[in-house]
Amino acid sequence: MSKPALSGRHVVITRPLGQAEKLQTLIAAEGGEAVLFPLIAIAPLQDYTAFDAVIAGLGQYDWIIFISTNAVQYAMPRLQQQGALPQRLQFAAIGPMTAAELAQFCVQQVLTPVDRFDSEALLALLQMQAVAGKRCMIVRGVGGREVLAQTLMARGASVTFAECYQRVNPQSDAGLLQTLWQNKELDALVVTSSEAMRHLLALAGDDLQKPPAESWLRNTRICVNHARIGEEAARHDLNVHVADAPGDAAMLQCLIRALNHST
Repeated sequence: MSKPALSGRHVVITRPLGQAEKLQTLIAAEGGEAVLFPLIAIAPLQDYTAFDAVIAGLGQYDWIIFISTNAVQYAMPRLQQQGALPQRLQFAAIGPMTAAELAQFCVQQVLTPVDRFDSEALLALLQMQAVAGKRCMIVRGVGGREVLAQTLMARGASVTFAECYQRVNPQSDAGLLQTLWQNKELDALVVTSSEAMRHLLALAGDDLQKPPAESWLRNTRICVNHARIGEEAARHDLNVHVADAPGDAAMLQCLIRALNHST
């Protein structure tokens, strides 16, 4: 009987609490140990006045586009409080997980990219190219990438943001990660958002100035779920591995490959 693929391996998951437990369970099933070190915390807004004002005009929109599962979770209850959703309103989501979250709110017809799951892939769909004169609402957290809105506007659409949650960094330093590495209890990091990667690199600023052999981050494999997330890390010559697809199963396979077949 072969030993589990992650036997004796230690993985730190940087996802928000509440979004890491399934991957933690999968890692444990393969003999690994996962530590939760969230670099993003998802929090409600302190004031929903602006958001409620935007969604009050929902009936005037042609498209409503959800950027994340968090956007669905924070927005849909408030949207449904207004009553039935407009029949003419079309839904789009950045990927299948976001579409699946919409299905929990009985939204079944959702435009979603097929192969890649980001703004660029959504924009490549024919429906997102024929938006001249259309009104689009983008539901997201505070801040974030602008490429989706900018491209839709360049194609003749009018775009309004409906921001319904905020992201904060709950960590003040990377001392725990350094200690884990020194104790040989840090083999890989899972980072699944560009913002979390920025927080990681900021926390590890001093570490990145050390000689490579003494740097915990340079000696730790970093598994990401999209090539874009790994770009900044790659510029620091870090050991980045990209999952083949979204979702926890693909991330588990990324970890197994990175930890068993890479130097």
